[in-house]
Amino acid sequence: MLAGLLNGKAISPQQPAIHIDDRGLLYGDGVFETMLLRAGRVRFIDDHLHRLQQGCERLKMSPPVIGQLREELQQLVQQHRDGIVKLILTRGRGGRGYRAVAGDATRLWQLFAPVASVGGGVSLRWCDTRLARNQALAGIKHLNRLEQVLAQSEWDDATINEGLMLDTESELISGTMGNVFLVLENVLVTPDLRFCGVHGVMRKNILRFAAALELPCEERAVRPEELHAASEVFITNAVRGIQPVTRLLPSILNGQQWTVGETTLRLIAKLNECHQENHAS
Repeated sequence: MLAGLLNGKAISPQQPAIHIDDRGLLYGDGVFETMLLRAGRVRFIDDHLHRLQQGCERLKMSPPVIGQLREELQQLVQQHRDGIVKLILTRGRGGRGYRAVAGDATRLWQLFAPVASVGGGVSLRWCDTRLARNQALAGIKHLNRLEQVLAQSEWDDATINEGLMLDTESELISGTMGNVFLVLENVLVTPDLRFCGVHGVMRKNILRFAAALELPCEERAVRPEELHAASEVFITNAVRGIQPVTRLLPSILNGQQWTVGETTLRLIAKLNECHQENHAS
């Protein structure tokens, strides 16, 4: 970790930060955002802060003061140009028991070194761990990530970059750390996430780019076997952007390979264009 803040005060990576009775530690009672810092600016910061607010509303937490968060973000990154920013917002300290009590939220900022980009396409596998359906939590980025932890523990092959996850009704939902898109008969398709999964910030912007490029697009239920019919597949998240998928290893389906297609390349170009425009403004 390069730098950290706890409730606006600088902390070192070795310094204990979270109080022993913080509800984020005790119950995963909170939300978080992971963001890309590039050339001194956080990509899609407004979208991240908006999703954070939505998550707080869904969990009935006091909404954060956005101006305060922006000031703390600038304090965190002031000596850095590139990296990964993580903001954890918990309900704060509370006594024993699940019942939430009113209190001051805990704001924990972390800044990490940039991740190396994956050259070419990425390889995926199917995960055995399933995502549970719960409409009350669907879409938000809450702190309970045990399903993803279990899913990522299923493989130790360094050539596999990500795992695809189904829900308990065998619908394709996402990767362990990002959203998934397919091109089916020239239509861009992504799971609708009505029962589980995270409404990713990059996913939101890919849908916006698709509309600007007049690409036919659908958000709907996706069955795993539809991957066989897809001409292109890519995964997305806020840090790594758009990653074309070139290989799916066998598990519940036979293995398959793809080339990087025109739709994927057009969306990558649009994302790069958007990034350049933001830094020119």
